[in-house]
Amino acid sequence: MIPGGSSYMDVPEFHPSNQDSSPIGSSTESENSQLSKKIASSVSKLGLSSTGSMHELLECPVCTNSMYPPIHQCPNGHTLCSSCKLRVHNHCPTCRCELGSIRCLALEKVAESLEMPCRYHNLGCSDIFLYYNKLKHEQTCGFRPYNCPYAGSECLITGDIPSLVSHLKHDHKVDMHDGCTFNHRYVKTNPHEVENATWMLTVFNCFGQHFCLHFEAFLLGVVPVYMAFLRFMGDENEAKSFSYSLEVGGNNRKLIWQGVPRSIRDSHKKVRDSYDGLVIHRNMALFFSSGNRKELKLRITGRIWKE
Repeated sequence: MIPGGSSYMDVPEFHPSNQDSSPIGSSTESENSQLSKKIASSVSKLGLSSTGSMHELLECPVCTNSMYPPIHQCPNGHTLCSSCKLRVHNHCPTCRCELGSIRCLALEKVAESLEMPCRYHNLGCSDIFLYYNKLKHEQTCGFRPYNCPYAGSECLITGDIPSLVSHLKHDHKVDMHDGCTFNHRYVKTNPHEVENATWMLTVFNCFGQHFCLHFEAFLLGVVPVYMAFLRFMGDENEAKSFSYSLEVGGNNRKLIWQGVPRSIRDSHKKVRDSYDGLVIHRNMALFFSSGNRKELKLRITGRIWKE
């Protein structure tokens, strides 16, 4: 199955040391002087213009992201980030000189004392951070956009919850329901063919929030299974305010799952691969379906409540 989400990584804080043994470089005194004047010119400006100038100075010319140590430079003083140094095969993207192992320690030191707003300040985050704390905060900022929770394609759409609800309805044609209870019937004419690309998604509007009910079939090793689980369209701390139950049954038997919905901050694949939901093996699913093993008929009921 192709997931619709993405993952984040923690980025450790970095504090440059004055005892760093990496060389400033083999550039000439004149070239170093030009770089120093460029930095000094930006630092001398005050207020928002200073922050904007420094942000531009610390922007990698290749990926356009903010540069974090080690910041590399060519003999002519052009800088770029360590990730892009590998991407450009150790040659400066500006002048094509070989990069070698030159570090721009002056720029790293200037960045150490720089304060900058979160990149999501236009979305409502008003916090200000030291340069080397900023990136770590942005990995978990509550104002960062959400990824589209649809699991059927590599959808790259991001946005706030209202825009994603509209996107799911109009672009992915997802069924929308109001209410906190559900009664779904899933039918499959050939239950012996289970591929890692069978899924369904329904969005519920409940308690003024939105929830994604996933149902899908996939192979657990070589064993076909069916799985249903709920994701909350919001952050994890909000998701913990709710609980849900799922029930499937037949032939006077029933299987019940109860849990807390996962946030859509967790990718679809992460939730599915943790088996955090109602998992039904195919033999049990066929037993619930009246036992003729020729057609799968599963009825899943459930409800959402607020703790």
